Amino acid sequence: MSVSPSRLAPIFVPRIWGSRSLAPLFDSALAAAEPIGEVWLTGDLCTFASGPFRGRALGEVWPALPPEWKGHLLQGTPRIPLLVKFLFPEEKLSVQVHPNDEYARQNEAAAGAAGKTEMWYAVAARPGAELRLGLEPDITLESFRQALADGDVERCLPRLSVQTGDAFFVPAGTAHTIGPGMLLCEVQQHSDVTYRFFDYNRREADGSARPLHIPQALDVLQFGPQSGGKVPGVPIQSGSLQKTYLAACQYFAVEIWEFAETVRARTCPDRFEVLILLDGHGRIHWGSESMPYNPGEAWMLPANVGDYQLITQSSSKLLRAYVPDLEKLPRELAGEGLTELQRSAILHQ
Repeated sequence: MSVSPSRLAPIFVPRIWGSRSLAPLFDSALAAAEPIGEVWLTGDLCTFASGPFRGRALGEVWPALPPEWKGHLLQGTPRIPLLVKFLFPEEKLSVQVHPNDEYARQNEAAAGAAGKTEMWYAVAARPGAELRLGLEPDITLESFRQALADGDVERCLPRLSVQTGDAFFVPAGTAHTIGPGMLLCEVQQHSDVTYRFFDYNRREADGSARPLHIPQALDVLQFGPQSGGKVPGVPIQSGSLQKTYLAACQYFAVEIWEFAETVRARTCPDRFEVLILLDGHGRIHWGSESMPYNPGEAWMLPANVGDYQLITQSSSKLLRAYVPDLEKLPRELAGEGLTELQRSAILHQ
């Protein structure tokens, strides 16, 4: 089967907390009818916009893809393991939490039986943008229940300011909410299971109250030491490429690439990778072929593409995501010159 970098067409998902403006990545006319909160880039319903599967849905194609596409380590996966989205919040998201794999297997079989660990990268943020992530050190189950009863559960979650370029790691079991005034790129396990603690008394379009899931949320909420939070990012210079390692866990690894000259890279036969263009225009070259790239696009690079080049018109910025081999990754990072302290800042195990 032929392999080639393939662009995926996005899916625009209305959300009650979404935005009427999708700038600078998409035409805001798409949000004219109702606010768009999420733009899914690798969901099952996303179609291939180029390549040998053009016009077919990713969810339809994925199960039969050979190792040359998925990678040797991912051959048994029934669906693409990475779900990548853009988030456009113009109101607060609900105060929520996601289950881990074990809880999802036991309780969410109909929803895919997968937990949800995720991370966010702030593509843009207006002054004053903030989110809440994790629990304050003194919060117990009893004090959390009291905050729920008082309708003030936000007081249990630390407030974090958000600036362009910030990144946050959000493991399953971590309470969180996102405020307005930012554009996030989210990389996560392929799961859409969310348990809401509180939703600011908002109602659906038909006037009904938005459902809460407090028993399930309390089942999975992590008390005590918190493992999520803002990640520092570890930058390295590799020729003309400024690469910043953000976070890596068993489900995903995420890097930011910034470059003003041609970048030469190579895929790994262990896994496919996804490139999400954040800024800049150019072309992606492989073999004797090439295609243009533009902001807002997601490109799936099969494992056996091998050598490829990114040729930018001026300067470009992208997010690179893949499923790592956690046994190999520490050695790969050490080979890039990262110290043990830097590696520990990236790896979440």
